Amino acid sequence: MIELEQNYDVVIAGAGAAGCYAALHLPPHLRVLLLAKRGATLCNSALAQGGIAGVWNSPGDNIELHANDTRIAGAFTNNPKTLHILVSEAAQDIEQLVEYGVEFDKNADGDYDRTLEGGHCRRRIFHYRDSTGAEILRGLLAQVSQLPNVTVSEFTVMSRAMKTETGFSVELLRDGELSSVDCHFLIMATGGIGRVYEYTTNSAIATGDGIRIAYELGARIKNLSLIQFHPTAFNNKHTRECFLISEAVRGEGAYLRNCKLERFMQRYDDRLELAPRDVVSHAIILESQRTGSKDFWIDISHKDPEEVKARFPKIYNKLLEQGYDLTKEPVPIYPCQHYLMGGIDVNANAQTRVDRLYACGECAHTGVHGNNRLASNSLLEALVFSRRAAEEIAREADAITDRFEHGEFKPVTATEPIPHGIRTELRKILQENYFVIPNTEHMRAAYDRVTELIQLIACEDWKMDLDYLEAKSQATCAYLILEEQL
Repeated sequence: MIELEQNYDVVIAGAGAAGCYAALHLPPHLRVLLLAKRGATLCNSALAQGGIAGVWNSPGDNIELHANDTRIAGAFTNNPKTLHILVSEAAQDIEQLVEYGVEFDKNADGDYDRTLEGGHCRRRIFHYRDSTGAEILRGLLAQVSQLPNVTVSEFTVMSRAMKTETGFSVELLRDGELSSVDCHFLIMATGGIGRVYEYTTNSAIATGDGIRIAYELGARIKNLSLIQFHPTAFNNKHTRECFLISEAVRGEGAYLRNCKLERFMQRYDDRLELAPRDVVSHAIILESQRTGSKDFWIDISHKDPEEVKARFPKIYNKLLEQGYDLTKEPVPIYPCQHYLMGGIDVNANAQTRVDRLYACGECAHTGVHGNNRLASNSLLEALVFSRRAAEEIAREADAITDRFEHGEFKPVTATEPIPHGIRTELRKILQENYFVIPNTEHMRAAYDRVTELIQLIACEDWKMDLDYLEAKSQATCAYLILEEQL
């Protein structure tokens, strides 16, 4: 592994779209450490299929229409200030991606092929086939690799952080060994919390580590219970990480069908399959209760097969591996955990209430999404507010000195691993009690049991390994989610 220095101006926890974009917009004289929990390409950003929404050189569209669609999806609970920033600054960040060499699909006439997704009144989603997140991350990582002031440390987990007079001391777990670095600024860009659930579209690293550490530092955690359940995850009924069948498949005309292979959305919303995600997920659960079955299907077999294959090559091939031909037959789907609207509460410049602590991307709560995220606004939020965090740090950095105060963490000598099964139980509790329609009858019992598990984790010294850290993060997030419901 690469050797790290003791002091950095900025430490960024998370190497997805938000973390990379922040690094790219920090002044070149600042020394930056970018942490990837595993390999740099294993993150939720790389799994994003649909695209990035934005009004850029878009005849017939405007930022107010984009804002209004976002408000409708979010039940008009969106933060008006940050929402205006999101839609009005989208163009500059999409254009920046193009300048970085990120590819977006184009029509025969050379214009960008903007697609439609649920909740959008215009075709405004820029995409690269059905692998937009991976393409954006490829372009960003290529740019980051050229920066002499940025060190990327893969397979590095942030275990603890301590506030100091000059910034932070950050403890790292690398190759089973603990070490620490000091920094003036700390940016949390650690992604979502999907692994708190039994079934999720999130990657294996999404355990809420940044949220837990920010909480321990005194940051405000807001609306952590605002969790989006994606209605069309592939349902093979036994895999924890569920393959996502993109919102764009419905945007291109797919139907949703119940256990009798009947379309059913007309019973629940006039927008049919193009209703926002929370509406469709609720409709599936209600239809399940009505029919007594959890068998649901997405069907785009009525569309031109070659167009479907060209538009959704990753989805098509992935489903073929599972025995389904997207162009010829319905494919089984069911809602599962997908995205977090709440998180570490920040202002319009991604600042928390803890001095010099920032958060951006899915782990942050900017308020732009309101109660429910509009499709393809997540990559946009990651870019807009990570750039704003970097710009704010650039302004603040003029006043810092080269002095770094070093904080001493309590030594970890324990060798006993945390008891097996805690994380499994936490996932089961959330899946059964806080899914699409919460189980209010058992919410208090679920909260009490999570509290007991947190006490078990905290009451003794356990070996400081990845299992312990992720269990601690998952328990903290589960506790905060259920606490908001009581």
